[in-house]
Amino acid sequence: MSTKLKCLLLDDELPGLTYLRMLCEQINDVEVVKAFNDPQKFLEAIPQLQFDLCILDIEMPGLNGMQVAELIKDKLIIFTTAYKEYAAEAFDLNAVDYIRKPFQKERLEKAIDKAKKMLTDKSLAKQSVQFNTDKGKAILLFDEMLYITTSDTDKRDKIVFLEGETRITLKNISFKELLALLPKEKFCRVNKKDVIALKAVQFYTHEEIRTKVKGKNKEAICLPLNESYREEFKEKLG
Repeated sequence: MSTKLKCLLLDDELPGLTYLRMLCEQINDVEVVKAFNDPQKFLEAIPQLQFDLCILDIEMPGLNGMQVAELIKDKLIIFTTAYKEYAAEAFDLNAVDYIRKPFQKERLEKAIDKAKKMLTDKSLAKQSVQFNTDKGKAILLFDEMLYITTSDTDKRDKIVFLEGETRITLKNISFKELLALLPKEKFCRVNKKDVIALKAVQFYTHEEIRTKVKGKNKEAICLPLNESYREEFKEKLG
């Protein structure tokens, strides 16, 4: 990872919290955003904090670490505890790892490395999608996709124009299925046979879109902007 993994720490015992923070600060690419010894204050603060990972103690008064984890959505969790009986329940919550106290720096590093990999995989999944193509299964980055049109040879297939004037055929996929996979804020259908990446729009009129995409004759591709899709297109362009 090129940027630091941002962590929040929660342990009701101050000596344990201090030790955990010290270990985290000794690990490369880890930034401790804030450390808490009160689960309620932790929950009150997280809406205002930017973070990737929470390292939570399980045994705490009031709310325990398991209950806190259930209230945090889409964040990576590492549990720490002195008790082994919580392991199965921790992994039921899709925890990155479960570390027994007293833990060593090497064990913590191993857990954080797992978190880094999961965060990278999660980030990549948000940036790309896998398709069945005429060349086999392929992962395409959303930012490389400029324009998608219906194949002239088989209406079930779609042709994707990519950066660098590359084209690839998506096999047997409807526009409904395709649009469900693409980020809505980046792509828009403009007529019955065409979907355009908004960044590929050069300019448009009430009835036509001139794109930055080059056709076979090296001229810019122009697309009809049908009435059924006009308002959505204009809204997405702002």
